[in-house]
Amino acid sequence: MRGASRRDNLQAAWYLELLMLPPTSANLREPGTRPYFLWWLDCTVEQFIEHLQSPDPKERAYYLGALLREANSREVWVFTTPEEVRRCWPTLVRHLGRSRARWAWLLDIERDDVAGQQRLEC
Repeated sequence: MRGASRRDNLQAAWYLELLMLPPTSANLREPGTRPYFLWWLDCTVEQFIEHLQSPDPKERAYYLGALLREANSREVWVFTTPEEVRRCWPTLVRHLGRSRARWAWLLDIERDDVAGQQRLEC
């Protein structure tokens, strides 16, 4: 939030956490679980998190795009934040397919904002 103090931001985050629904698949917090949203890959939650933290921005964008495209929106926030998605948007948008417009709307990302940005390394 612009102009908000650190205390205000912490209170907003706490309030948001209270309002958030739990994941539909509780076992997504277990490292050995195979995430349903990566149905075409043989990948565990632990491996998925490693891909999201990869030093290669293209790899991170691919897996973040898969998460946004395939997972229930309740599960998305188990693995990432709105800020991270906005930061990686120029790199990951190509992996979103038909879900691109929904995520742009949900995250208040304008077409002009994306077009005006340089390719960021997420």
